[in-house]
Amino acid sequence: MTLTPLTLDDRAAGCLIGAAVGDALGGPVEGWTPEQIVERHGGRVHGVVGPWYEDWRTARPIAPYHKGDGHVTDDTLMTHALVRVYEAVRDHLDAYAVADHLVPDLMTNPRWIPELEAEALPLQRIFLAEKWIVTRLHYAHADPREAGAGNIVNCGAAMYMAPVGIVNAGNPEGAYAEALDIAGAHQSSYGREAAGVFAAAVAAACAPGASAGSVVGTALALAKDGTREAIAAVREAARGQRDVESALAPLRAAVAPYDSVGADYRKPSLGARRPSRLHSIEELPVALGMLLVADGAYEASVLGAVNYGRDCDSIATMAGAIAGALGGEGVVPAAWAKQVAEASRLDLHAPAAALTAVAREVFARDRTRRRTHESAFTAIASPR
Repeated sequence: MTLTPLTLDDRAAGCLIGAAVGDALGGPVEGWTPEQIVERHGGRVHGVVGPWYEDWRTARPIAPYHKGDGHVTDDTLMTHALVRVYEAVRDHLDAYAVADHLVPDLMTNPRWIPELEAEALPLQRIFLAEKWIVTRLHYAHADPREAGAGNIVNCGAAMYMAPVGIVNAGNPEGAYAEALDIAGAHQSSYGREAAGVFAAAVAAACAPGASAGSVVGTALALAKDGTREAIAAVREAARGQRDVESALAPLRAAVAPYDSVGADYRKPSLGARRPSRLHSIEELPVALGMLLVADGAYEASVLGAVNYGRDCDSIATMAGAIAGALGGEGVVPAAWAKQVAEASRLDLHAPAAALTAVAREVFARDRTRRRTHESAFTAIASPR
């Protein structure tokens, strides 16, 4: 039997819906250890679960967010916001697009915020590392290309770069360069680097015949400094692991030397989140490691990421985006997607459809630009 090749529409839907589902599954156990997750839930998490605390409105460190019951977090809110920027620009993005479109959207357009169970400005939900871009670009009038300098170095920019990979589907080098430019308005150092590598991984996952191994190979070919070393260490640790359950401790041990946060996720070390050529964010390497152990399978990749704990909503967002791009929408459990969409009051298909339309337009523009370049270069490079 010949399998029907996955289309761009399939892969975009798999990527963005897969990311949102991973985000929602990871949200309620974010910040905890694998052991604490087992104790709280009587075993590993296998799907949508409720909040960690029943009194989540006032319980620290969760309050006032309703994490759980299928609610997406800021990872998905920011991903969808970036899709809206692509809808407005309808071409490749750069740091100026963040200043001209993303920041005004966060500041002025009320939207339903699942974790707040209310309509509010996205600015009222996003984390301080994301509020930074509003402060720097709107109030401080910083150069967008340099606005990320001085922000804490974390996964804040990387977590929403999946759309860049879809717009550059099959072109990981282009995705890497574009994401680095966009992320310059938000992050510096290894946080910015992770944004580029994650976008490249999504673009690589969209290529016909792609596999978990080819995606990680592409990430290693493009990654620099500590990010590359962390991915290489995680890839080595993933070899020989029989399942994501057995991989939890080895993957953490592999990434630990590069992770500046430290052993206690809620009590970061003094050197945490500072620029460095030696460090890496934890989330991307672990997501890639889970992808390898699961051989690209969506459910195993995401559930491995969720049960890893720590910043597992972002890890599962990244793992879900890449696995979804590899396998298309069909690999994302429909029951999970339905539950998340209904609980979060979000149309998970609309952003993917909008982004696919933009990606086709951008490709057509790229083809015209490439032919113009070829014509000009041929004219000046031909021998007389």
